[in-house]
Parts: sequence; structure tokens; C-alpha cells
Amino acid sequence: MPFRVAARPSFRDALAEADRPLVGAWISSGSPIAAEIIAGSGLDWTLIDAEHSPIGLESILGLLQAVAAYPITPVVRVPSADATLIKQVLDVGAQNLLVPMVDSAEEAAAVVAATRYPPRGIRGVGSALARAGQWGRIDSYLPRAHEITSLSVQVETETAVRHARAIAEVDGVDAVFVGPSDLAASMGLLGQQEHPDVSAAVERTIADVRAAGKPVGVNAFTPATARRYLDAGASFVLVAADVSILARATEKLAAEWIPGAAAEERAGY
Repeated sequence: MPFRVAARPSFRDALAEADRPLVGAWISSGSPIAAEIIAGSGLDWTLIDAEHSPIGLESILGLLQAVAAYPITPVVRVPSADATLIKQVLDVGAQNLLVPMVDSAEEAAAVVAATRYPPRGIRGVGSALARAGQWGRIDSYLPRAHEITSLSVQVETETAVRHARAIAEVDGVDAVFVGPSDLAASMGLLGQQEHPDVSAAVERTIADVRAAGKPVGVNAFTPATARRYLDAGASFVLVAADVSILARATEKLAAEWIPGAAAEERAGY
């Protein structure tokens, strides 16, 4: 008799069951070892970033396998809303997706369709050959795939902020994630994600998404910023990345142990 596999709870499930905001960290290096270290840290979730990193389809597979044994919820950010790429990432076993640069309810609905099999959507059928359904070992995967997977979309432009509530109200959008860095750039404030106008736009988005009855998250690498957005009602937050943790920790080591290292760093090498 074939071995049967139960699907793990999705990010949607984790958010619904949580009695506090969920805290996570990025995986941007592509290193399975770094991913496994983060997975065993006690954090609630991790974002495997295939948008701004060297992480491709095969790396996504390896990273998902690296974290699978740990009680952490992995979310994969795809590079774009391309339906073919979304199909491939789902097929390698990404149960939870984050799609960047969604500016309207219409774009959100198209992303939802890309994650669902007909008649609910346009996802191509290949689960018997794919890790998504554990090669036929998850019972009734095809009719249940939309229940097993979760979809978050990213609000990161002025246009998206204006449409945030409508985006959140789209059936099949499970959560909205705010990206302050790109939002700042779209507001003419490149590199100024802590600017008061950007913070106000983030907080307005949090309020609008919550009014739609959906969880909302945000990227915030400084503790004060993270706490401010959590106080504003964010349901989940990213507070660090594997690469930034390594960069800041090694800089601290150099400053502590090498005379003049901190001054050289400030001077730009």
C-alpha cells in the first residue's frame, strides 16, 4: 500500500490560528544551510525570496526540502505574476506564495487564477509528476489544491495603496504584504522607507486591508519600525534576512577586533 502524506497547514492556516503576530526572516542567500539554521530558530515563518536574489526554481526546491523538517512555515516570493512561473513553483512544492507588484483587484484576480486548477483558474495539471501533491500521495490533491495552498500579494506602489482594500477583497487572496522600499521609490523617496509619508502610506494600507477582513504584513528591519507597524495592526512581519544578519554580524566582529575597521567601513572600504 502506498505511503500517504498529509498536507501541512498553510500560511493562511497559521495566520488564522495565531493569537499574536507572526514573526519571520528572509532567506536571500540561496544557502540550504542558512535556510536550515533559520528554520530551526523558533521563528514562525520564513520568506524564500526568488525576486531579489540568485534563487531559481531548482534552488527553491532545495530550500523547501531544507526547511521541511522544522516547525516553520515557508513562503516563496516569485519574481513576478507570470502564470507559467507560478505553476512551476507550485509544482516543486511551494505551498505558500507571495506575488510582488500587484496594483489592482484585476491583477490580484489574475494571480489567484494562476494558482488554481480549472474551473477555478488556469493552473496546468501535472501533479502526478510533481512534489506539490507528493507524486500522488496526498489524497485528492487536485480538487483540494486551493485549500492546501495560500496566496499573499504585495502592495508596493502608490497605485496599490489606493487599491489596497479592493485587492484584499478578491476571493482567493489570503493576505496582503506591504513592501516599504518599493513603495518609497514609487513615491519619489527612493531609499527613504522610514520617511513619514511612506510610514503613513503603510499604516493606511494596514488599516484598509484589515477593514477588508484579511491579514496584512510588512517588511521592517529595525525593531522600532516593526513595533510601530505591529501596533498599527500588522498580522505578520519580517524583521531580518540571512544575508543582513551575516553582514551586520561580521561588520561588528571587524569593528571589535581590527583597529580602524569601523572607520574604513564608513569611508567606503
